[in-house]
Amino acid sequence: MITAQLLLLLFYILIFCAALAFVALGGMFSERSGIINIGLEGIMVMSGFIGLITLTSLTNTVLATFTLGKVLIVIITLLASMITGILYSGLLSVLAIRFNADQTLTGTALNLIATAVAMIFTKRLNNGSSDTINYNASYFSFTINFGSSGHSLTLNIFLILAIIAIILSYFVLYKTRFGLRLRSCGENPNASVSVGINVKFYRYAGVAISGALGGLGALAYIIPTQQFWNASNGVAGFGFLALAIMIFGQWKPIRISIISIIFSIFLSISYIYNGLFSALFGINLTAENGVTPELFKMLPFIASLILLIFTSKKSRAPKAEGIPFDVSKR
Repeated sequence: MITAQLLLLLFYILIFCAALAFVALGGMFSERSGIINIGLEGIMVMSGFIGLITLTSLTNTVLATFTLGKVLIVIITLLASMITGILYSGLLSVLAIRFNADQTLTGTALNLIATAVAMIFTKRLNNGSSDTINYNASYFSFTINFGSSGHSLTLNIFLILAIIAIILSYFVLYKTRFGLRLRSCGENPNASVSVGINVKFYRYAGVAISGALGGLGALAYIIPTQQFWNASNGVAGFGFLALAIMIFGQWKPIRISIISIIFSIFLSISYIYNGLFSALFGINLTAENGVTPELFKMLPFIASLILLIFTSKKSRAPKAEGIPFDVSKR
């Protein structure tokens, strides 16, 4: 019983760790270029909505009847979500880079718009009866059996993609010319443009990468945990939690991945707290006892507030983030 609960805890930790890493890395690329992306929550909602619509549409086609077709369904769904993330984040980049709009207000507007749009179109697709989307999550998972013990662990492809994303993010950011120039645009755009670097291009690129990773993070959060998505709930503050992880991780890929693991533990407990505490301590935590999932879901957000109190003074953000850049005024 204890082993089964610990494996289930590990299952959820791996899910949330991958999703948090995707979105936090996305925020890192945007802010490293100099653009604050508060709109990650909205990007996740829009990307998740389009990704799930794509998935449900493809599962009703002939592709779902053979193995290669199922692989294509996964690839097309991922691409649809990533492209949506890039396009939706493009609203932020155009307004912030082209028109020098306030980046925080623009990101907030994107968050509000995304949930409303997702709810409206989901209800239209369901003829006004509900705002949920049902989907088949089995295409994205595989199971590892632990010999004669009878225990098994179900993993999803997002974990593999997240590991690849972390490695690539570190390599791109610190080992390539693109990464060096991207970081310079977020630290000192005036110095960057003086040596011929197109600051606006790298900022557009940073936000686009942010949108693509946010799109992957949306599916990594939504698909493995259940068989339906409620548009009215969006992603329940997951994008904001990823922003906090990005800050605690000091805009560095390896630190972000470590902090993602820590925060994913809190999120995971909220899903299996009753069985876990019963197996480990013999305690039944139920709603009759005043304990609900929402109580544990609050923990990562409370932890982020406490950590911000003690670490905000030592936080070193890119020096030029949030500051509009106009080459004619340098």
